[in-house]
Amino acid sequence: MINYFIVGNKYSRKDVYKIVEVPKEKQGGNWNTGYTKFKDDLYIFSNINSAGRTGHDYNNKFLGDYFQWFSKGTHGINSATLKYILNPKGNIYIFTRNSSKELLFTYHGLGKVKLIENSHPTRILWSFIDHESQNTQSIEENEVLELYYEGNSQRRIVNTYERNLEARQKCIEHYGFSCAVCDIRFENVYGSIGEDFIEVHHLVELNQIGKRYAVDPIKDLRPVCPNCHAMLHRKKPAYTIEELKNLMLN
Repeated sequence: MINYFIVGNKYSRKDVYKIVEVPKEKQGGNWNTGYTKFKDDLYIFSNINSAGRTGHDYNNKFLGDYFQWFSKGTHGINSATLKYILNPKGNIYIFTRNSSKELLFTYHGLGKVKLIENSHPTRILWSFIDHESQNTQSIEENEVLELYYEGNSQRRIVNTYERNLEARQKCIEHYGFSCAVCDIRFENVYGSIGEDFIEVHHLVELNQIGKRYAVDPIKDLRPVCPNCHAMLHRKKPAYTIEELKNLMLN
């Protein structure tokens, strides 16, 4: 797997043309409208938190380690491009910038679909292959349901449950980054590398519910450190926060 770009570096479209050797006659056009396929690779150029050059203002943004992105309004999940995204033959390179006035895009890595939803435009949640080996969150934290909708039916691609990343963020905004069990705050112990690090625990495990439901970030979720998170799940159903606190005191 060849990666021509360095995560975090900035590139113009002309830089990309030069690096991957795009012939002059194939430059421009679709390269300027959000995403395009060249050879077996797909290149996504996205504005975040601002309108693109075409005037469309999609809710493209980062949700923790994931990138929420929307296709062109005319591209549903049955379009050739979206079918290719689900079964790519090559790499999917993802670049973003904050405004159409900026010439340079930041390269974030090789994209991998974690969730695709048959909305209009199609919503995709991307993870980054480059980052997966460095991910320090628990397996439970990273279980995201790959799914799409066909009419009123739902097709499950993997037997797991969606972790709602926006709900996770709202939980942290409400409770902060201190563990609800042991009260550790990583920034206080590890300095800057521990800043904004915490896991989120579902008070009722989703695999016990057995269906999708509306998560209340305040009532249903709590921030916990990885150690306490693992201890909460030492039995099934999991220990409650209070039970684990009592075990620690004894």
